[in-house]
Amino acid sequence: MSPRSSSRLLCLCLLSVLLAACGNRPRGGDVSRITTPEKGAVTLRQGFDDAPADWEFVEGTWQRETRGGNGVLAQTATERVFPVALWKKARFSDMGISVRFKPISGWIDASGGIVFRARDGRNYYVVRANSLEDNFRLYTVIDGDRDQIASTKIDAPALGQWHTLRVVAVGSRLQAYLDDKLLIDHQDETFQTGWVGLWTKADAVTDFDDLVVKGIPTKREGFQ
Repeated sequence: MSPRSSSRLLCLCLLSVLLAACGNRPRGGDVSRITTPEKGAVTLRQGFDDAPADWEFVEGTWQRETRGGNGVLAQTATERVFPVALWKKARFSDMGISVRFKPISGWIDASGGIVFRARDGRNYYVVRANSLEDNFRLYTVIDGDRDQIASTKIDAPALGQWHTLRVVAVGSRLQAYLDDKLLIDHQDETFQTGWVGLWTKADAVTDFDDLVVKGIPTKREGFQ
């Protein structure tokens, strides 16, 4: 191979890497922010001031706690790898989800995550932030096996402080935010509809509050 050909091949490889990186982490105004369609959408809110209703606690130790007079859903230390709680109020297709989370402690992991389009407790998307790592990631979980499909570098969210996670999923387009910053923009068609929920990992102790879901339910029963 000639020096010119080698140089051209190297440039093409670098360009491919940069394009792939831009596909995971939006830069400036390069990526449009998607929104949940208004027609047919419903909004559900869960503040955890009362006992959680319509929840399935698949793995882990989830319980309602009161912190400073405010109700939260707390996941305490567990031996389970992926503690998952599913809100079985409705299944959604296109949706926007936000939740506040406070990572409190953990030696192995100190994370909070949003589960969406879950078929069950072993098959779903999850986006998570981890106070022990400088990354923000989107995964598929299939039959309990986790596979990273998008990631970007961030400053690790501080322990003991409230942060906000947000996900918008419209068709195959998946966008994820941390503290109002759009950090991941990705295309994937593994899951089209399902439950929403919350997630941690390993020994993470995490509080969750102010869960809001706006989306298109797959069935209209129970909604006005």
